[in-house]
Amino acid sequence: MHIDAAGAPRNWIHYETAVVDIRFPDRTVRVEPRPSGTAEGAFPAAADGATIHVVTAWNPLGRTASHRDNGRAQSRLLDELRRRGLPWWPAVGGDAGGAHREESVALVGLSDHAARDLGRRFHQDAIFAWTPRAWRLLACGTDAAAVRGWAAYGRIRPAGPGRR
Repeated sequence: MHIDAAGAPRNWIHYETAVVDIRFPDRTVRVEPRPSGTAEGAFPAAADGATIHVVTAWNPLGRTASHRDNGRAQSRLLDELRRRGLPWWPAVGGDAGGAHREESVALVGLSDHAARDLGRRFHQDAIFAWTPRAWRLLACGTDAAAVRGWAAYGRIRPAGPGRR
């Protein structure tokens, strides 16, 4: 694992071990950090090889906020993504055991710099950047970063009413 954690936020260790579930139209994919150089599973075709950034507006600066405040902040984030016309998918990030979960979005169409800026504007410590080669943790307020490998496991969602 390559880490440049100078200036890393206080919750960095928790972010390094976080998992993210991304809900694509046909399946939900769980992304888990792995040792550098590992890429297990398939990178989502829906991203067309572009970096997928995972951003949330929940729990600004790593401090627990009320469900109501988190919902309002997340709504503002979604409004901004719609205004910009950025493609995104619903996501949930948190610990592997599921005790801590935060609504998030997985989006394409931003550079790392622009994605960090978006996270910073919503008072986030860090965001994730997923590419076919790496799973990266990027601090929003500094240049701190951790580069890891990844494993992605998908669960096909059954077709239901209104689904194709």
